Amino acid sequence: MSGLDVSILGRIGYDLMSEEPHVPLARVRRFSRYLGGSSANMAVGLSRLGARAGIASALGADSLSDFLVEFLRQEKVDVSRVQRVNGYLPSLAVTEVSPPDKFPQVFYRHDPADTRVDLREEDLGYLASAKMFITNGTSLCASPSRESTYRALERAKSAGCQVVLDVDYRSMSWRSPEEAGLAVRLALPFIDVLIGNDVELKLVAGEAALDAAVSRLRKAGVPMLVSKLGDQGTRVYQGVEDIFLPPYRVEVVSTIGAGDGFASGFLYGLVKGMPVVEALHHGNAAAAIVVSRLSCSEAMPTLAEVEELMAAQRR
Repeated sequence: MSGLDVSILGRIGYDLMSEEPHVPLARVRRFSRYLGGSSANMAVGLSRLGARAGIASALGADSLSDFLVEFLRQEKVDVSRVQRVNGYLPSLAVTEVSPPDKFPQVFYRHDPADTRVDLREEDLGYLASAKMFITNGTSLCASPSRESTYRALERAKSAGCQVVLDVDYRSMSWRSPEEAGLAVRLALPFIDVLIGNDVELKLVAGEAALDAAVSRLRKAGVPMLVSKLGDQGTRVYQGVEDIFLPPYRVEVVSTIGAGDGFASGFLYGLVKGMPVVEALHHGNAAAAIVVSRLSCSEAMPTLAEVEELMAAQRR
């Protein structure tokens, strides 16, 4: 596939979400299954908005992996660079749904298939052919995906892609938070846009306070820093600019996937050349739509839905 707007390297996961609202996870008997994983969610989100997206990852040779690949294909995401590895399974996330603010999850990420992605030369060329390259911190948690991710970051940067890293910290994937922070810090020279919530940015910077973390990361030369503040909104630091946008207000059904929805909308705006503040509006609107629905991937909005919400809330 040629002419990609966005290439993505990262995890494709399998999600089970409770169909029994306000029932503790240990007692839930009924679940619905969805495609999950931050990178896969972003691929779906960007594709639904109209971007030409492709993903590189690794999955197993099992029936659950078949479902995940087929779902991405139906969403018009190019899956030609998704490797299949025998003996490994996709990661699993099981989620309780107790709106408006309780969504505990259990993750199964023991040696998951996505850590086995081993990029070849042609894969690196594919990823670097897009206008924007996106990856995440979880891809750095184990070999061979760690080495593949660093190589992809280096190639994409040298090819002139706009390089994006979403910190995507998952504690069960790391021996310690410090190890995760170091892995992302080593990638900073290649990154144009760094996205994280307050915990993630503090982890990467090695600071206990968000302001100190932002200051250190800006001094490290990160061209654009995106600070996700949850229900407080989003702040973007670029050069001397500091742009804040409060969240769009909707009735919350599930907050799971809100960050991936935001990233999809915001990065869509950037790859289409919008001013940062307009990209932020697209990101916050997409996030709001996702939290008003159940699931991550299937909750991702279309561009028409994002534009409709933006127009309504601006009025």
